[in-house]
Amino acid sequence: MKNANKYQRGYFLPPTCEMKWMQKDYIDKAPIWCSVDLRDGNQSLIIPMSLEEKVEFFKLLVKVGFKEIEVGFPAASETEYTFLRTLIEQNLIPDDVTIQVLTQSREHIIKKTFEALKGAKSAVVHLYNSTSVAQREQVFKKSKEEIIEIAVSGAKLLNQYAAETDGNFKFEYSPESFTGTEMEFALDICNAVLDVWKPTPDNKVIINLPVTVSMSMPHVYANQVEFMCDNLKYRENVIVSLHPHNDRGCAVADSEMGLLAGADRIEGTLFGNGERTGNVDIITLGLNMYSHGVDPELDFSNLPEITELYERVTRMHVYERQPYSGQLVFAAFSGSHQDAIAKGMKWREEKNCDTWTVPYLPLDPKDVGRVYETDVIRINSQSGKGGIGYLMEQNFGYDLPPKMREDFGYAVKSVSDHLHKELMPDEVLGIFQKEYVNVNAPINLIDYHFNRNGDVKVDLTIEYNGETKSLHGKGNGRLDAVSNAIKENLSIQYTNLTYKEHALQEGSGAQAVAYVGITTPDGKTVWGAGIHDDIIAASIQALFSAINRMEKQG
Repeated sequence: MKNANKYQRGYFLPPTCEMKWMQKDYIDKAPIWCSVDLRDGNQSLIIPMSLEEKVEFFKLLVKVGFKEIEVGFPAASETEYTFLRTLIEQNLIPDDVTIQVLTQSREHIIKKTFEALKGAKSAVVHLYNSTSVAQREQVFKKSKEEIIEIAVSGAKLLNQYAAETDGNFKFEYSPESFTGTEMEFALDICNAVLDVWKPTPDNKVIINLPVTVSMSMPHVYANQVEFMCDNLKYRENVIVSLHPHNDRGCAVADSEMGLLAGADRIEGTLFGNGERTGNVDIITLGLNMYSHGVDPELDFSNLPEITELYERVTRMHVYERQPYSGQLVFAAFSGSHQDAIAKGMKWREEKNCDTWTVPYLPLDPKDVGRVYETDVIRINSQSGKGGIGYLMEQNFGYDLPPKMREDFGYAVKSVSDHLHKELMPDEVLGIFQKEYVNVNAPINLIDYHFNRNGDVKVDLTIEYNGETKSLHGKGNGRLDAVSNAIKENLSIQYTNLTYKEHALQEGSGAQAVAYVGITTPDGKTVWGAGIHDDIIAASIQALFSAINRMEKQG
């Protein structure tokens, strides 16, 4: 592209860079989570949530397990003020949940914020002002010293109004646009605020380092976070928080590397909703940890339910490929993928495995409320015998012989290709039943009788080309006797009869299914299936199905 030279790297490297975080290979404990769905998320919606929808979403966040929830900017609008008052006055905030409110460093806004908080048992009051070069020069036209004074005066006002208001208040400060701020200046302004608040072990302070606009690669942000963690005053009494936005598509990576670099807390949203390209997706972050064997301390065991509520109240759509949450993220259409998944699932079953190592599935779909039968193996023209066979076995109890799986797989793919659509499990079953099971033309079995005097003898009554015929044959078993009667009396030739049977369900009333494969004179194998309450009847039906299919194919 022609105009790349008009862009410059607007971020600043820290003066020292040890990169100690690179020695860690995973996040070993859950951070403090703070949902900002009701503030950052709501303000970015085309149609913001109603009061009732906000309350419903708040209850969902509590149910998921968030202990800190930012509920809005109560001084910014009457809607946000009313929502906060509703939560407090209707006693909707559990004792173990702390609400968070946002305020600019301006006295009338801080005053109204504390008025809105009256009656709250506990709250985080989140103070911010912009610190980046671009904001200082273009928006506020103020010096560094003037910007620090805005932050310090706001910090003092928080002390004053908190002392005058009943409640347990914790303070948070954000140097907004941290990523576009010189690191030494970001440190100076945060330390100036900390000197006002003087955090203690019993009264810790949150310093939030927001990726207000993503400007750098994730490792640069991690270095910035590490520098701040190493140099903040009162560090043992400071909770370092991250608030990544996703402008460069790096919010998850920024968060993970920032946690490795020493951060303690994450502010984000469900599904990453937020301004521009959104905030960090806490579901992805939490389940990334979960897939490494670390409890995220949030409950995402019913993602479909969470998704339904989110889409309904926000009128947003969760993208089909959204990590963990999207409708298609566990779906395998490719034949080779389906085969590997099916074999991996069978291997786990056979080995009675405690750990999850199934190919192509980094997480057990059942852990997040998804269903193997409908969410994992999906059938279209790209599917393979392994996936189709797995679907038939898991959904309907049909354990097809391997070669029959291949034959049936081609039949299913042909239908999907012709219709140019994905096939649902019931449609796949319908193809099997129509094409393979109890096929009764051109030869229709009417009756049969066996007797044994040495060899097994059979008397068959059939209808063939409109005529009723009686056939007789013998063999070393029942199926062999029936096969010989057909071949000797109807001049139908085939070889290599292959047979398999099993019960379709457990219990005394279970039906039996039999599969028969025969080889035609030109070397092609044709398959048929029979279903009946009696296994002998099922096997004979399967043989007739295979012969009839051979006759139809010519």
